[in-house]
Amino acid sequence: MKKFTILLLIFVGLCVILVSTAIAHRSYTNNEICNAIYIIEGKEKARQPFGIETIECKTYDKCKIICLNTIKNNSKRFKYQAQEKDFLTFLAKRYCPPNWKIWLKNLKYYLDKEIL
Repeated sequence: MKKFTILLLIFVGLCVILVSTAIAHRSYTNNEICNAIYIIEGKEKARQPFGIETIECKTYDKCKIICLNTIKNNSKRFKYQAQEKDFLTFLAKRYCPPNWKIWLKNLKYYLDKEIL
């Protein structure tokens, strides 16, 4: 009986670890990431839509294209680097370098809310 209880506890523990790992590594579409960026950068009240400041863009559509291209390009770069373990951290360090930790926390918050 003790062996069965121990095996059951080990099984439950492994299930919890595997489920939490699967949730933590959920992949997001480029559009979901782009929409979350739009929200955390201030939506329609932002000085520049999507926080795009290095390239001139005045309209929502043009800035969204630039944001999506940034996500796509960094996705390709991420595959060939070894420092970061997850793409969102990699993206955060390039999209918002000085405050990347706060930016990343906000990005994950909105991605996990699934309101996009």
